[in-house]
Amino acid sequence: MSLKVIIVGAKGRMGKTLLEVASDCEGLVIGTLDEGDALESAPWAEADVAIDFSFHAATPDLLKIAYEHSVPVVIGTTGHTPQELEAIKEFGERLPLTHAGNYSIGVNLLFHLTRVASRTLESDYVPEILELHHKHKMDAPSGTALNLADAVSDERDLPDSVRVFGRSGETGPRGDKTLGIHAIRGGEIIGEHTVFFIGDSDRIELTHRASDRGIYARGAYRAAHWLKGRKPGLYSMMDVLDLND
Repeated sequence: MSLKVIIVGAKGRMGKTLLEVASDCEGLVIGTLDEGDALESAPWAEADVAIDFSFHAATPDLLKIAYEHSVPVVIGTTGHTPQELEAIKEFGERLPLTHAGNYSIGVNLLFHLTRVASRTLESDYVPEILELHHKHKMDAPSGTALNLADAVSDERDLPDSVRVFGRSGETGPRGDKTLGIHAIRGGEIIGEHTVFFIGDSDRIELTHRASDRGIYARGAYRAAHWLKGRKPGLYSMMDVLDLND
């Protein structure tokens, strides 16, 4: 039986993709919401789950009405303020939620492998992160690149102060505790991320390349299917993919 879904942010790039791949992901979209729509207008009483790729400021109100109808929520919206993140945490105690900055299954596997490599390789294998995105992207580095940096930092106990965002001028030798993060922009590149671990005699490269935005929508549907019937809690894609250490 198909999962009955409400799409929030349906007119956005990800919302449109969620609509396009729904049938392939055993999803039945029974309602859509976008800016200007009343949250109450969606068929909450019939829904199994809501998938949200709208705007960060809308999340607290969305979670409130979802809680009133006991509908789990897949949160794909990013850029939340500390207050909004606190609201997500609070509703996670009463409602099944997943919250992730990237729902690609491949990217989340990259997060996991980056953690494994960071703790397995000796410290003389120094980390560098490179990301490529389309010319329209407004921020740099990408949120995914920063999440990869967090994975390295957590495993190697590196403070944020050692991060270097690009290099220019007389930089001097690379410090052993440095974590380099670099951004390339151009064309219509959907997204590419590589984590390098560079030793004196060899290097390891972990790379994910996206060629279709549908990977993010399919990951969100996988999270939605996993979330249905779960106990209240704030879950990540590591939980969905059973990749927690």
